[in-house]
Amino acid sequence: MDTVYEPLLEDRIEIGAPAARVWDLVGDVRRMPEWSPQVMSTRLRTGYERCELGAEFTSRNHEGELEWITHGKITRYDAERAVAFRIAENWVVWSFLLEPADGATVLTQRRETPEGISDLSLEWTDAFMGGQGAFTESLRAGMRQTLDRIKAAAEA
Repeated sequence: MDTVYEPLLEDRIEIGAPAARVWDLVGDVRRMPEWSPQVMSTRLRTGYERCELGAEFTSRNHEGELEWITHGKITRYDAERAVAFRIAENWVVWSFLLEPADGATVLTQRRETPEGISDLSLEWTDAFMGGQGAFTESLRAGMRQTLDRIKAAAEA
């Protein structure tokens, strides 16, 4: 079993738009299908009207022909600065961090594993996604694609 994974994946991009414009794109997790090549749909769970600290959501994801559902919870929500969410199934924390830079914004996307990755997620990645190394490369490519899509939308 190839259970070695990287505890932190990170990529960043400079966007020729102010943080408020970038925040409009990344501050609502329901927009993730517009940016991430892995996310097919995201909806807030019953009882949540908007994205805010503590809001829970469900996402439908895919890698190739494999599809799965995840359940997330927003763990950080600082308008025009940062949004982060933890995925219940694998314990991973995803975040977007915004840093103003002379009329532009540096946007950083991170995937962190402060609690490790669940055994179930490790097993499924090894069994169905080509192992940790292959999946990590797919995640890196997806992060780059996500940031490029957000940049294109913000600068349009």
